[in-house]
Amino acid sequence: MLLAKVVGNVVSTVKTESHYGRKLLYIELISLSGEPYGVRQIAVDAADAGIGDTVLVNVDGGAAQMILEDKKAIVDMTVCGVVDHFNVQ
Repeated sequence: MLLAKVVGNVVSTVKTESHYGRKLLYIELISLSGEPYGVRQIAVDAADAGIGDTVLVNVDGGAAQMILEDKKAIVDMTVCGVVDHFNVQ
């Protein structure tokens, strides 16, 4: 799992069948120090996250199918939790 910051919503009028009714989020991966890295990506929201939230992102397709309860879902990245706070020592 990775940490990310939600930076936007993605609006799509046409989706694959497994994505109907699911919110898509534009995310930016962040390091443990909170600094962004890499390119921004799109993730399926399974945690009711919103813009500005720090989230946990699952990057395993098999786990995404379990989280979304859909064995046919084709998903690379799934927001599976909203982080209240974290501390690194």
